[in-house]
Amino acid sequence: MNDSAAHGHDNRTVLLRGGEVHSPADPFATAMVVEGGSIAWIGSEGAADSFAEGVEETVHLDGALVTPTFTDAHVHTTATGLALTGLDLTGARTLRDALDRIRAHAAVRPGDRVLLGHGWDTTGWPEGRHPTRAELDEAAGGRPLYLSRIDVHSALATTALLDLLPGITRRTGYTEGEPLTRDAHHAARERAHGSLTTAQRAEAQRAALEHAASLGIGDLHECAGPDISGEDDFTALLALAAEEDNGPRVHGYWAEPVTSAAGAARIRALGAVGAGGDLFADGALGSHTAHLTAPYADAPHTGTAYLDAEAVAAHVTACTEAGLQAGFHAIGDGAVTAVTQGVRAAAERVGLDRVRAARHRVEHAEMLTGQTIAEFAEFALTASVQPAFDAAWGGAEGMYATRLGTERARTLNPYAALLRAGVPLALGSDSPVTPLDPWGTIRAAAFHRTPEHRISVRGAFTAHTRGGRRAVGQDDAGVLVPGAPADYALWRTGDLIVQAPDTRVANWSTDPRSGTPGLPDLTPGGQLPVCLRTVVAGRTVHARPNE
Repeated sequence: MNDSAAHGHDNRTVLLRGGEVHSPADPFATAMVVEGGSIAWIGSEGAADSFAEGVEETVHLDGALVTPTFTDAHVHTTATGLALTGLDLTGARTLRDALDRIRAHAAVRPGDRVLLGHGWDTTGWPEGRHPTRAELDEAAGGRPLYLSRIDVHSALATTALLDLLPGITRRTGYTEGEPLTRDAHHAARERAHGSLTTAQRAEAQRAALEHAASLGIGDLHECAGPDISGEDDFTALLALAAEEDNGPRVHGYWAEPVTSAAGAARIRALGAVGAGGDLFADGALGSHTAHLTAPYADAPHTGTAYLDAEAVAAHVTACTEAGLQAGFHAIGDGAVTAVTQGVRAAAERVGLDRVRAARHRVEHAEMLTGQTIAEFAEFALTASVQPAFDAAWGGAEGMYATRLGTERARTLNPYAALLRAGVPLALGSDSPVTPLDPWGTIRAAAFHRTPEHRISVRGAFTAHTRGGRRAVGQDDAGVLVPGAPADYALWRTGDLIVQAPDTRVANWSTDPRSGTPGLPDLTPGGQLPVCLRTVVAGRTVHARPNE
């Protein structure tokens, strides 16, 4: 691929030609014209000749694929950046490996007031246990260390960090010798993240935004809140993304209950587009804090309910009346039921049409039933889901089966049923819980470990592009058609095909008469597409070196 300029298009007119343009406007398009921040034309190579003389730049695609940029609909940006630049234990395969990584990190960060790490998961460790506090104290050299589990719903802490938290042993969620959960975890996380300097925080945020841009991601939904990150972190991220204007857009969600017009106004004053994201109705399966209707298979309880139906109803009612999008984190079937019951109560108070028009959201929505899926459709709730969860923890031998038993585990993440019911889907990663990885996310949805939950590559692609933009009310974005925003990415990939769980659909879709544009072959084990360039609003925010 070559062109006459390496950086942002700004207000120029640009012709891209000689590639494959993924567009419903023309399934056989090979060229595209961009004027400033909008797409002006899409069509064939022959017709592109008529534009060649009048443009200010021509990009010769050399067969590259052009797609809309992706939207990751659930991200924790600062935590993602810290994992990218610091102590990341997601790759640790044993307890010993994890402790070695902690020692190495402590040695190279002598000035950090609190050492921060993320990603431990004992599920596959041969030792079958987490580090003891004594082991952590030794590995960290006696320094304060905060170490979040991979699901970020529990954490380990050294003695030096606990000593900074008066009364921590009396908080809910503190059990001697066990990971911190609930209030104890929130207190430790707040203290640990509060130790970051302004420069450290900005470094982490820039690292996350640059990494997202390198993956063809043009928009991120930041899911923040008082139990996740402070207001300073949230507002600094929004300001950084807006001021520097050289990376993905950030749409901020603030997870704080709203019960009045004044509360809604406060959320808006922070710069948030909605009062949702990780407004916790429950916790996570890995940490045994997801709220279930029947006990865990490996623990004698049903998890933790943070919100009941009445609290959900109050929040949805206040947000709907204020014209503000509401949302909840709900994973277990108990939590999902509380959310749908609460939304129903809100609809009875303010009217079903108003609730539907608000496009309220549910994050994760893993343990669904036929009834709750129907209620999602009835209330037009967007399901903001993370297919990589199934890739990481699904299957007969995975963590879900350990926590729930095989039969219940097989019901999780039913994407096909959601789409059949007409529920809007928006795909994301929950990074750093699972990595930013758009094509890997689509692969996980298309090759779900439970075959009946699989959806087509095209359906998953739409949910990861257009679905995320629709979730924030931008119905004209996330697709390459004339008049749409010039948000696109260029990819080096192999042959384009149509992949669907039903071979009859796949076979018809490859017939030229169907007019179905192809997408990369995402069969597990194959190489995923490589991002060559990412353009947001006509401005190049990432260009792969030497391409």
